[in-house]
Amino acid sequence: MADVLPMPGRSAPDSTANAASAASPRRSLGRTLALTNERVSGALDALGTTATEGVRAATRRLTEEPTGATDDWGRDPVLVRNIMFLAQLRWNVSTGGDQHLPKRRGALIVVNSPRLSNSAIFTAFAISEAIDRPVRFVAKRELLPVTAFDQRIGGLQDHPDEVAGALRADEIVVLGADPVNGLRSVGSVDHTVIGAALATSTRVFPAAATSTPFARRARVEVGRATHPPRKRRGPLTELELADRVRSDVHALLTEMGELGTGTAFDWLPMAGMGGS
Repeated sequence: MADVLPMPGRSAPDSTANAASAASPRRSLGRTLALTNERVSGALDALGTTATEGVRAATRRLTEEPTGATDDWGRDPVLVRNIMFLAQLRWNVSTGGDQHLPKRRGALIVVNSPRLSNSAIFTAFAISEAIDRPVRFVAKRELLPVTAFDQRIGGLQDHPDEVAGALRADEIVVLGADPVNGLRSVGSVDHTVIGAALATSTRVFPAAATSTPFARRARVEVGRATHPPRKRRGPLTELELADRVRSDVHALLTEMGELGTGTAFDWLPMAGMGGS
C-alpha cells in the first residue's frame, strides 16, 4: 500500500503538542491540590494563632504558680492552663458582663445547663480568662460520677458546706442549674447552694452560656447580681432567691437571641471547622 503523504500546506501531527495537551489536566489538578493545601494550612495556622492569643492572658497568671502545686480544694493551675488552651482550640469565646463581678470578693454564678452539657466548666474557664482569677465550679455530672480530675480543674463537691467554705474564702464559684431539654429552658436551681451564698453574705449572679456544634463561636454573658424579692429570715429566703436567679438566667438567654446547644457533643473534632 502506498504511503500517505501530507497534503501541501499542512504539517504532520506534532507529538510534542499532543504531550503538552495531555499534561495540561495534570498541571491543573496539581495547581488545585496545591491551592487547597495552602488554604487548609492557612486555616490551621490561623486557628493556632487565635488559640494562642486567646489563652495568653490566662497563661501569664497561671505560669507564675508553681508546677504541680494544688490549692486547698485540689485545683492544679498547670492542668487548668492546658485544658484552657484546648478549649481555645475548640471555641472562640466572647464573655460579657464580667465587669459586674467583684474584683476581690467571692461570688456565686448560676448558669443554664442543657442536657448532656458541661456548661458550668465551660463558663468557669471563660470567666476565669476574662477576669484573670481562678474560677471554680460545682462538679455534678448527669451521667458520670464526680472524679478527682474534676477537682484538679477547679471542681467543688456538690455539697453546700464545701461551696460555703470556698465562698467564705472569697472564691468565685459557678453553679449549673439542673439539666433540661430545650435551648431556652432553665432547670431548677439548688436552693441549698443558694443558702450557702446567703450564709456567707455572697452575692449571686445569673449567667447564660451558648455555643454551637458547627462553629467556633460561643458566648458567656453575666448579668447583674440577683437579690431576693424581700428580706426575711428562714429557709424561704433561699427558695425565693433560687427562683429569682433562675428567672434572671432565662431572661439573659432570651436577650442573647442565639441558638446553641452547649452540649458535650460540641467537642467533636469536626464540629469546630464550620466558621468563627
